[in-house]
Amino acid sequence: MKTIIHFEDLKRSDYKEVWDYQESLLQKVISQKENQQTHKINYLLFCEHPHVFTLGKNGNVSNLLANSKVLKEIDAVFCKTNRGGDITYHGPGQIVVYPIIDLEEAGIGIKKYIWSLEESVILTLKCFGIKGERLKGATGVWLNADIPGKTRKICAIGVRTSKFVTMHGFALNVNTDLKYFLFINHCGFVDKGVTSMQKELGKTQSVEDVKKYLKHYLALLLNLDIQ
Repeated sequence: MKTIIHFEDLKRSDYKEVWDYQESLLQKVISQKENQQTHKINYLLFCEHPHVFTLGKNGNVSNLLANSKVLKEIDAVFCKTNRGGDITYHGPGQIVVYPIIDLEEAGIGIKKYIWSLEESVILTLKCFGIKGERLKGATGVWLNADIPGKTRKICAIGVRTSKFVTMHGFALNVNTDLKYFLFINHCGFVDKGVTSMQKELGKTQSVEDVKKYLKHYLALLLNLDIQ
């Protein structure tokens, strides 16, 4: 039986506002579980954020390399979050995906869930002629994962679960301004690069086309009925 998902594309939205919205949806899904509702609804949010650096709950603030003066100059903000992972950047030209899903109802564990998120991105990239890979010991999707000095990240993942319900998710660099990553040790790494679909393919990509592929593969891999 497929998991029913309500889909929303929030377009460009403030990070904290979307975080608060996720929290409200998380509580809705948890309430459905506790009240044993027959027709349960989960959620899938797509959006794009203004320039923001976010730090995971176990991350190190020293991985933010910009002070408040610099943040103001580059029109960016800094936010500590309750997701997993270290520091990352969100901004225009990047697709951010937030699934709020009851994994218990869906019948999958957290490791399979993370794998499925990564796989949805890997399969999407393949449709555009980019070979995405996993890097041992790290989440996310990478290019040239086994080539020292050339390894670069194209998608970051950081999630949180409460009573087996997920929130937060992943960010895929499509037409992202990569200079913003110079202001952080992205995901805590100091020896690995970052890239985007635009950089790899040499031209601006259709964000809407990428979203269509992501939706398709997320539905396929997580057995979702996206409505």
